[in-house]
Amino acid sequence: MALDGQTAGETGGDVAPRVTLQTIADQVGVSRMTVSNAFSKPDQLSAALRSRILAAAEELGYVGPDPAARALAKGTTGTIGIVLTSSLNYAFTDLVATSFLGAIAEQLAPTGLAITLLTSSDSGAIIPARDVAMDGALIYSCDPTSSVVDVLTRRRLPLVYVDQDPVAHISSINVDDRNGGRTAAQHLLDLGHRHIGLLLSGLHGPHGVVDPSAIKLDGHASRERLLGWQDALRPAGITPLAVRQDGTGLEPARHAARLLLDRPDRPTAILCFSDVVAYGVLQVATDLRIRVPQDLSVVGFDDNPLAVQIQPALTTVRQDVAAKGRAAAATLTAAIAQTRTSGEITPQHIVLPTELLVRDTTAAPRV
Repeated sequence: MALDGQTAGETGGDVAPRVTLQTIADQVGVSRMTVSNAFSKPDQLSAALRSRILAAAEELGYVGPDPAARALAKGTTGTIGIVLTSSLNYAFTDLVATSFLGAIAEQLAPTGLAITLLTSSDSGAIIPARDVAMDGALIYSCDPTSSVVDVLTRRRLPLVYVDQDPVAHISSINVDDRNGGRTAAQHLLDLGHRHIGLLLSGLHGPHGVVDPSAIKLDGHASRERLLGWQDALRPAGITPLAVRQDGTGLEPARHAARLLLDRPDRPTAILCFSDVVAYGVLQVATDLRIRVPQDLSVVGFDDNPLAVQIQPALTTVRQDVAAKGRAAAATLTAAIAQTRTSGEITPQHIVLPTELLVRDTTAAPRV
């Protein structure tokens, strides 16, 4: 299939003659295939010959092989999709998401693969998961009720789940959220706390004060962290006061935190789904003149940059977001390569460790 490139630009209102691979071949005195190799298979040519070809291409105004034609010829788009939540704003405003995406970009840089960010929304005439060309996709922290996974699976694309419930036939990257939650709760118990609050996050279901033993959380990380908290609290005979925030972000966290703190029987410690949620708790505590950690202990989750920027520095459970991004990119590129060579993918299931980082927001309760 021809990989002739894009037309040279227009000058002075006249359309310049169309420059093709053959045009350059005639100028340099080589075959059309040799010119094509200069762009697509540079290792097939000597450095001197390739330099002559590229110099001629630049002189003639040749941009390069048409990406669409090259993709069609090679059977690859050179792009992977990253499917996020229903709003792409999340990718640019959430510190954990930006760190994750940065690590993916760094891991993919030597491969030449590009990244396309996709929303998991399936409303309207255009469904990105169905309509955007890609060689494979990462499904990252998406609403499990979304139909995008089904669409991508029916497209027979290599997939990797990240922060999703793992399934046997699709590779997955998760962190040990349950052990992280368990360690955080045990830390508060070891300090002597017995009146503990939970601040949960989730897209669907009841919000406000909830029964943590009965609620069904939709997200993998939310559910695993809650299970971890309960692993430590139940054997200690503690029934926590739980609140589920309505939505994501700082303002819903602040509203939920007030439900926990602006009451006569407020907890002496709060376990939070994330560091952003914990930041909301700290802000409300300041508003209510509750001292941290003297009157209230707070534990976050993620160890995003915010954790050490706020005062007091946040006790939190660290997940290695960069390692998660690198593992996700490497697993997907391996799956894409397997698809091209054998048509079969050997799923990988990776669980990365978590670590409790004790800083300045936790202390023993006042007697």
